[in-house]
Amino acid sequence: MKQTLGIDLGSVRIGLALSDELGWMAHPWQTLSRSPRSVEEIARLAVEKKITTIVVGLPRNLNGTYGPAAEHCRAFAQELQKQTEAKVVLWDERFTTAMATRQLQEAGRNQKQQRSIIDQAAAQQILQDWMDAAAAKQQ
Repeated sequence: MKQTLGIDLGSVRIGLALSDELGWMAHPWQTLSRSPRSVEEIARLAVEKKITTIVVGLPRNLNGTYGPAAEHCRAFAQELQKQTEAKVVLWDERFTTAMATRQLQEAGRNQKQQRSIIDQAAAQQILQDWMDAAAAKQQ
């Protein structure tokens, strides 16, 4: 079965989330430390998990414009596309970290507990939003 990978790209950490095999639910997967080899590591993981689509969160400013962080995400996505056969798409990630933080707080996680999984939760939100939009488009 095919799976989709969601990425929340940060300057220090990269949150990863995976879809279920039916493409209905996104699940937090792991957090990587950002390094010069991050693209290669993610491309390797994509092959291992038989990923067909990779959704990279694209940060936008509240007014809809793009800043330096968006340019880093675009460059990362372009490099990743060169190293994998999976389709790489960019997806608006506005408010995903805030939503993930709120959900973790509602689940009873304090800030210290959130630190290790917030990036995964943000990647999960990015991936779930993309899957929901794709499902709505098919209806």
